[in-house]
Amino acid sequence: MVWVGLAAAAFLASGLAIAYVIGGAAVLAFIVTDNSRYLAILPQQIFSKIDVFALMAMPLFILAGELMNRGGITGALINLSMALVGRVRGGLGHVNILTSVFFAGISGSAVADAAALSNTLVPEMTRRGYSLTYASAVTAASSIIGPIVPPSIILIFYGALMGTSVTALFLAGIIPGLVLAAALLVVNGAFAVRQNHPRVEKEDMPPILPTLIHSLPAMSLPIIILGGIVFGWMTPTEAAAVAVFAALGAGWFYAGISGGEVLEALRRTAILSGSIFIIICAVSALGHLGALERVPEAISDMVARLGLGPAGYMLAMNVIFLLAGMVLDIPVALALLVPLLAPVALAQGADPVHLGIVLCFNLCIGLVSPPMGGCLLVVSTVTGVSYWKLARAVLPFVLTQIAVLALLVKLPGLSLWLPHAFGLGIGP
Repeated sequence: MVWVGLAAAAFLASGLAIAYVIGGAAVLAFIVTDNSRYLAILPQQIFSKIDVFALMAMPLFILAGELMNRGGITGALINLSMALVGRVRGGLGHVNILTSVFFAGISGSAVADAAALSNTLVPEMTRRGYSLTYASAVTAASSIIGPIVPPSIILIFYGALMGTSVTALFLAGIIPGLVLAAALLVVNGAFAVRQNHPRVEKEDMPPILPTLIHSLPAMSLPIIILGGIVFGWMTPTEAAAVAVFAALGAGWFYAGISGGEVLEALRRTAILSGSIFIIICAVSALGHLGALERVPEAISDMVARLGLGPAGYMLAMNVIFLLAGMVLDIPVALALLVPLLAPVALAQGADPVHLGIVLCFNLCIGLVSPPMGGCLLVVSTVTGVSYWKLARAVLPFVLTQIAVLALLVKLPGLSLWLPHAFGLGIGP
């Protein structure tokens, strides 16, 4: 597999897109390792990886999120958060984090969350006395709640890769997402006391009841998705289709979403979905080569020789995923590493649902970690804060996220309690 790395480095230096880098390197590696005769069945292998029912939900959830992002719901979510926690010291920081929780149940996208709040809430925070750097840091840090709380594109992706119930993964993401939000609220509260952040004045607070009523169309989406899936009324794919119509209705209610915005949402959905599927195709070629070269078995043998038990292997695996998340997009990291490393963890008794939450949570931390840090890049671009200055400011939040990750690894019940309560995801 060293040939894969060498070929990938050469392709990457040429400026090719990552999917072509992986696919081209895999094909060359087939030839170099004298496995070229197996290239004839590669199209069948690729098709089998994308012909997965769970993946049908992904473009629909992306479309629902795109429609909601263009439908004027950000203001409604901010007002609801303001009504709930705005009067606390450092209230707007708390509002930022709580809005990310609400936003997570609608778009499931960390980057969309970071972009929306950087445009709307960060200017308001700086106007009320917060430093631009701190406002940007708390926005970036809280944005990673999005891919953990359902609906989550990356959890669907993991479920398709590992044949794990998407419903169980969605339920398993709720408590970890809320634990992360609570931890970030504590850190923000500590900064609020230390830096004397302001409260929102009483006269600036939106009235609770009218604000709650106004936010109901926005909050209906997570209720539709989770309620329909958990109680067996809909499959995840059917819930995603219903969510698209709910997003259209909410967009019309808040901002009268136009036909042009709907077309732009469809265009973005096609681009994002296509990029994910092409990555799956490329990585399936690499996975086929890995199976031929018996790479998972080699990893298992190495783990046995090193004497790594389940705890030791889980620790090593998390370190690898943390490092990968710093330089790779989440779908790429999942597609490359999960088929190689996850089977060993499952053979050691890990629960596939708990493992999925831990690995996806782990990779999300990479969104706010240099040198790539997708959410850091978005927030830095929108707010104008220097990337490395923002990376330093977000460090206390990143350390908190790593502490929450360690808690999730130590206490699988945080992830598994809800799925088990509904009779899902029981057993490895």
